[in-house]
Amino acid sequence: MKRVLAAVVLLLPLLSFAQGTVDFDRWFVDRTLRVDVHHAGDAREESFTIDRLILEGPWAGNPRRLLAQREMGRYLLNVRDEATGTLIYSKGFDSYFGEYKTTEPAASGVRRTFSESLLLPCPTGKVTLEVLLRDRENRPQPLFRAGIDPADMFIVREKPSADVLVVEQVKNGAPADKVDLVILGEGYTAAEGEKFRADLARFTTTLFSLEPYQSLRDRFNVTGLLKPSAESGCDEPSFGSFRSTALGASFDSFGSERYMLTDDNRAWRDVAGRVPYDAVMIMVNSPRYGGGGIYNLYCTFTSDNQWQQYLVLHEFGHSFSGLADEYYTSAVAYNEFYPAGVEPLEPNITALLDAKNLKWKDLVTPKTKVPTPWEKEAFETMDRAYQKRRQEMNGRIAAAKRGGLPQAEIDALQAQSEEMSRLNGLETDAFFRKSRFNGKVGAFEGAGYAAKGLFRPMLDCLMFSRGKRPLCRVCEQAVVSTILAYCE
Repeated sequence: MKRVLAAVVLLLPLLSFAQGTVDFDRWFVDRTLRVDVHHAGDAREESFTIDRLILEGPWAGNPRRLLAQREMGRYLLNVRDEATGTLIYSKGFDSYFGEYKTTEPAASGVRRTFSESLLLPCPTGKVTLEVLLRDRENRPQPLFRAGIDPADMFIVREKPSADVLVVEQVKNGAPADKVDLVILGEGYTAAEGEKFRADLARFTTTLFSLEPYQSLRDRFNVTGLLKPSAESGCDEPSFGSFRSTALGASFDSFGSERYMLTDDNRAWRDVAGRVPYDAVMIMVNSPRYGGGGIYNLYCTFTSDNQWQQYLVLHEFGHSFSGLADEYYTSAVAYNEFYPAGVEPLEPNITALLDAKNLKWKDLVTPKTKVPTPWEKEAFETMDRAYQKRRQEMNGRIAAAKRGGLPQAEIDALQAQSEEMSRLNGLETDAFFRKSRFNGKVGAFEGAGYAAKGLFRPMLDCLMFSRGKRPLCRVCEQAVVSTILAYCE
């Protein structure tokens, strides 16, 4: 507890809160305006069009912090008073389409359309909604602009569906003063309601077992929401398996077998909108390893895998605090996710364009070189051998499932895969324990899916490798700043 509070004190002078304040009561009423949009395009161009507007319940956000707190996200939502042009709300975010545009199909000109939503406190008068897109140099550029009239007769004002189970798991105060987290159950049938409740309690406990969430537990409200599915689990296209579920979660997102997302934006938004929410987790009723996280959108994780604790905490790091993946040896579906020679916005990786002004220089362990030499070649040899074996095993499992082999044979392959994963985790832990840089803060090359040109703060971290491990000091401070932005 003392260590986290000390980190808060150190961090406060470094927080880049937006200049100026906005009077919530002057510009807004305590309701949420949801703007559903169609986001379409490919790697070269993209566009927004408004689908519909929905008036939902109380605003969950911090009424004292209505402007974006830091430079984060590929996109920036600005809301301006139409009459005066005054900026009255802003927030950075990433999106499903924003990830699609980095994939090979998008680079080849394959256009796709995704349903997305923009949330804002309901304005008292007419406003102009702007979406800005960061260019390759991370400079915001105008992308979309539209007028919004809160008196529009076509704004949907329907009562939310009654077929959603609401479980108030943690209640520490009013939505305006807390981080309001909702955990949506996906792939739980009506007969599995008790399993949902048990899983909800288990993962809530898991979240608050890690610092800084543990010390700042009183800053959170947690609510579980379940709309029962017709079938258990979720879609697994590479295995030839499809399930009828409430939120449409699926493995194989963007062609990555372990990446699990949902593109059914309306479905999960309609469920989440039953209560005020700042952050969303989607808990998928499956024993298979998989998950995903998109900043200020949602994170997903499976409920019954041996790496379940790692999954929920790692993916929430992405969606809640905008933490980058620090690993770089695993295959991903992205092309040039971080352009060469550009400093990433994420707090926990750097292109080290100016080594003397490292973004986490105040945390560097004394007498540690920057960049920091480490046993990189030996690690890559070890981990890439495992990644090759893992891909081969996934191919065998997929072929077995598509080929209709007996379930006993499929179960045996899956058990073998899980044991392979467990042993790799032990090998990785042992490797880093032996390093002379273990526990030190520096700048270690290899991060953000790139073996060269990107650096992470410590050898290992929850954002780097699987297992029961803490966030590194840089990631921990980023989470503290995110929590405070919702509460202070």
